[in-house]
Amino acid sequence: MKDTAELKLIEQEDVQTDLRELFRGAVKMTLESVLEETVVELCGAERGARGLRKDVRNGSYLRGLLTSMGHLEVAVPRTRHSGSAADVLGRYKRRTEELDETITSAYVHGVSTRDISELTKSLMGEDVSKSTVSRVTKRLEENVEELRNRPITEPVPYLYLDATFLDARWARRVENVAALVAYGVRQSGGKRELLAITIGAQESEDSWAELLRQLTGRGLHGVELVIADDHKGLGAAVRSNLSEAELQRCTVHFMRNVLTKTPARVRGRVAKELSAIFKAETLKEAKLLKSEFDRRWAKQIPEAIECLRKGFPAATRYFAFPQLHHKRIRSTNSLERLHGEIKRRIRAVGAFPDRASALRLVTAVALHATAIWSDRRYLDMSLLKPKTEELQKAA
Repeated sequence: MKDTAELKLIEQEDVQTDLRELFRGAVKMTLESVLEETVVELCGAERGARGLRKDVRNGSYLRGLLTSMGHLEVAVPRTRHSGSAADVLGRYKRRTEELDETITSAYVHGVSTRDISELTKSLMGEDVSKSTVSRVTKRLEENVEELRNRPITEPVPYLYLDATFLDARWARRVENVAALVAYGVRQSGGKRELLAITIGAQESEDSWAELLRQLTGRGLHGVELVIADDHKGLGAAVRSNLSEAELQRCTVHFMRNVLTKTPARVRGRVAKELSAIFKAETLKEAKLLKSEFDRRWAKQIPEAIECLRKGFPAATRYFAFPQLHHKRIRSTNSLERLHGEIKRRIRAVGAFPDRASALRLVTAVALHATAIWSDRRYLDMSLLKPKTEELQKAA
């Protein structure tokens, strides 16, 4: 019985090997057929044909190419005066586009450069060096520049701002730096759009002001509500650069702040009542629920009551906007999910060698995670009348 099982295993491995060789041969034959057609166009005639020619053949040379089927040696024909047919493969290119895309995708998803080399060897029979992986993933720099320079042509009524933190080497020391992320909801279409990512020394007024200056320089306009956590530097930067916009304090973070001043034994009940306040349909209803909350808990948790009192106005700006938007404009939860993706990826990296490499990877992860945004409407923006229209009616 054991011999039969081993025989079946050997037969299965042989079949897989034969299939790989068959597919590799088919890929090679197809490539060489395309190269042959190309050199015929360069010469203006088939091999051995007489008549008017633009050029003549000048032998061929072997070219190595790493594909999803493994390493191939392809015969590339050339001409005496017009060069070779190598443009079909890409000049100086040693890997196919799909392999480069696979390497980049694996890197973004958390596979280290060392593991990528082992991965390609297992799948394709050939490994790629760490330096090759690094060169391929430098394409991510193009993503950074494209995002940094993309014009913002439409109004962005809702702007979300938040930061996440990572370790990067700076001035020969590993420092904890801030990745500042901004995305908005466009007026037309109501779709979310990733707008900017920068790396700052810390989450400060200067770093947020720099990000907002970049955005306004690219055409950011029409911002009516900025949704963010309670941070003095961020608030000051918004007031300086987007003075006409309201600042909505994230209700999720705000409730957490209130609950930290609440004993564990009543935290569940308090959390439920707090949530009800911010799920109210109108500001009037929210104020009534808050008054009831104050009366019920004033003696037991006075510190939490005071925290709620101070932060309540900033956490209820969203009531001035369409009710159907409330759920999605009262917190930065969607950014928290994006930060989770970033954290998961950078955990495999540890400390970045510099801030530029951190920015490349964070941008790549964010672009990948937000790619589906262009396919989905986030909010019905027809419910929101731009402030310019309201001012014109008032006049």
